[in-house]
Amino acid sequence: MSSTQRPRAFRIPSSTTVDADEGAVPPPHVRIVDEPFEIVEAADGVAVPVAPRSRAPWLSLLFVALGGLVSLGVGLSVERMIADLFSAAPWLGAVALVLLAIAAIAFLAILARELSGIWRERQIERVRAKAVAAIATRDHSSAQAVVRDLSALYADRSALNAGRMRLDTLGDAILDVDDRIGLAEHELLAPLDRQARNAIASAAKQVSAVTALSPRAIVDVAFVVFAAVRLLRRIATIYGGRPGFLGFLRLARSAFAHLTVTGGMAVGESMVQQVLGLGIAARVSAKLGEGVLNGLMTARFGLAAMAVCRPLPFVREAPPRLTDVAGELLKPLAESEKP
Repeated sequence: MSSTQRPRAFRIPSSTTVDADEGAVPPPHVRIVDEPFEIVEAADGVAVPVAPRSRAPWLSLLFVALGGLVSLGVGLSVERMIADLFSAAPWLGAVALVLLAIAAIAFLAILARELSGIWRERQIERVRAKAVAAIATRDHSSAQAVVRDLSALYADRSALNAGRMRLDTLGDAILDVDDRIGLAEHELLAPLDRQARNAIASAAKQVSAVTALSPRAIVDVAFVVFAAVRLLRRIATIYGGRPGFLGFLRLARSAFAHLTVTGGMAVGESMVQQVLGLGIAARVSAKLGEGVLNGLMTARFGLAAMAVCRPLPFVREAPPRLTDVAGELLKPLAESEKP
């Protein structure tokens, strides 16, 4: 590379002092822009994300190839069946064609619903990622875009109209990034957070009661799985998601990943002390203690699902703790411990 193409630094003269070499100007292909000081200050020291190393998608190729082979086999089987029906009786072939058309329409409707649910989940993930980036870089334009996207996400919620109107009146106001996103969080997400906490508490109580009263362990396991699936769908619906089967699998994987990152089924030091302090009562009533444990696990999973489905991180609102949604589960053990 020639010397004229190497990076060069130029001193910009201020309004009070003039550099001695006034004739030295940047080349015409160099563009000088003024950056906001707070963005430069916030970005100083922030680790630059490294692009992940690309790997050969052998597993994806395997599933695609197997899916193509199965589709070809099913298509040939259906084609031969319809041909045989036409050769046996023309009206049977016509009925088979009508049934095939109905099945194709239903398949396309299911596929459209799945794609719509996945697009909705990715939209929520994009809003959350933009909010995290705006807070990290102190970017006011990105914060305003986050508020607009969040308002558009809940445009069909009539209960949030008053909050959206208050946010619209402050659209061009000079606010800090945290204050702007925190205000949107308070106006639009605080009511949804209360609904999600109530759903988690209700699911935890139901799991605890069914586990304490059911006579079989298989019933406990089945109801815990059913309650977790229903709770995840309920929380996703509260925050604007519309998960189908594939979307639900994505959310479940993200929720379990969040549980792994945040310490698995750890319930916190204070909650562990309370449970250990009630160990005698749990021994006296083993099923009651098992019900409390399953309820706590369900509540912990609900909090992970809430963190995954929520379109904004917790900025101004306090994140819910396990004691906020499952604290009442320990009351029966405390009462059974009393003489």
